Amino acid sequence: MNKAFTKETDQADDDDGDGPSLPALPAGTRNYMTPAGYARLRAEFMQLIDVERPKMVETVSWAAKNGDRSENGDYLYGKKRLREIDRRLRFLTKRLDIAEVVDPSAHFGSDQVFFGATVTYANAKGDEKTIMIKGIDEADSLAGEVSWISPIARTLLKARVGDELNLVTPVGVEKIEVVEVHYPAPVAGN
Repeated sequence: MNKAFTKETDQADDDDGDGPSLPALPAGTRNYMTPAGYARLRAEFMQLIDVERPKMVETVSWAAKNGDRSENGDYLYGKKRLREIDRRLRFLTKRLDIAEVVDPSAHFGSDQVFFGATVTYANAKGDEKTIMIKGIDEADSLAGEVSWISPIARTLLKARVGDELNLVTPVGVEKIEVVEVHYPAPVAGN
């Protein structure tokens, strides 16, 4: 069949959700974010819309003028990359629209665990671990950050220094104790 009569499947690629690696927001919950997390997502959105997408449109336009599109690597890659950029832009638009920015410094000096807290807790053996509770779009487990909807964060939320809690894990219930709660200091002028 002639390539001119085949339908490009942009729609199928665009409607596959937002990719398997993106965290899902539980129904009925808010999309809490720290001011820094919101700023990072907003900067990514602006970079994609102002720089990357126009550059890729220019590349695809140039490649389309070079003849046979079916064997034109620049054209094929450019179209694929444009779909990826557009998918990410739609995701970022949705997440930024429903974001609720919460400044953790509002709890500075508190010993109770809320969103944005850096918490040190100890297990029954005395092993201590420090985590920071962040939004699902900004948490980085390699940096010791956990999403506020994670089991450990849900267990710790609203606890105070000295509280003993039961953390449900895949291997059973583990007793933990809140050792320290820390929040960033408020920025002058806020």
